[in-house]
Amino acid sequence: MSRMLITTKGAHKEPSKSEIAEHLEKADKEGFWLDIEKPDDDDFEVLEKIFKFHHLTIEDVRNRNQRPKLDEFPEYSFAVIFTASWSDTSMGFLEHHFYLGRHYVVTVHQEAAPVLTELRDRIREVPELCKGLPSFLTYLVIDALVDTNFPILDRLDDVIDQLQDDIVSKADAKVLSTIYGLKHDVTELRRLLAAQRDLFQRLITHSLDLHETDMTVYWRDVYDHIVRQYETVDSLRDLLTGAMDVYLSTVSNRLNVTMKTLTVIASLFLPLSFLTGFYGMNFAYLTSVLEPPNWVFWVGVGTMVGATVFQVVLFRRRGWL
Repeated sequence: MSRMLITTKGAHKEPSKSEIAEHLEKADKEGFWLDIEKPDDDDFEVLEKIFKFHHLTIEDVRNRNQRPKLDEFPEYSFAVIFTASWSDTSMGFLEHHFYLGRHYVVTVHQEAAPVLTELRDRIREVPELCKGLPSFLTYLVIDALVDTNFPILDRLDDVIDQLQDDIVSKADAKVLSTIYGLKHDVTELRRLLAAQRDLFQRLITHSLDLHETDMTVYWRDVYDHIVRQYETVDSLRDLLTGAMDVYLSTVSNRLNVTMKTLTVIASLFLPLSFLTGFYGMNFAYLTSVLEPPNWVFWVGVGTMVGATVFQVVLFRRRGWL
């Protein structure tokens, strides 16, 4: 529950309602950026009564769970974009709302955004970053948020590489669960990036209507970043699909090895079971033959050992052992 206002000249403050109204009146002379984190009723009152934003946009900010979009109004545009975050072995998605005016930008977000705090500090130390233009200040804010996805994608790439190594060394159910979770996250990120790509495509074509300065070249830069992220996500999704195929192949190969081992063991005991069963039949002839001389017993044992040795040699020659 905090508000922070910074002007194109680097002035930095936590404004009251009256100060926000004063800055809005002179915004054509000194543009500003108002960042609202964890908005409360007082913040929503600022958006509704001071800025006079449309109640439908304020409802979107309250309810959240929107999709990336760009709604245009006579004096401003309302945009929703998402950024990715990383937690342990899964991704999360942070929703950001923007009011893009001719001389100001208002950002509203529920979660903390360290990248925006860092940008505010940079502008305060080097006001020349804004070039004295509110439209360029808007570009800096959006570009900073969009670029936060690149480290997340790099981290995801490293995690997928580690998963592939884990699959080769030890393919267990935990690895498969991680792959399924990441694949779901990557699919969701791909969906969001696709919508944001369309959003910035519209922003490129309508930037002249919103800003006094032609910002098309800068929005093209952001659009290029979105396209690169979208292509990267596509390749990561293919890697996850490949990792899942490797997992299934590895498990199948290990099952085949296990079944081959069990089959060899069963095959070794097959002649032994036959010989012991044959000599164990309770027929008078067999008992009379086997009982008198002791060497007959050892002939039976030798026959079983010989059969086992013969099978082992045969299996080795055929590559079964």
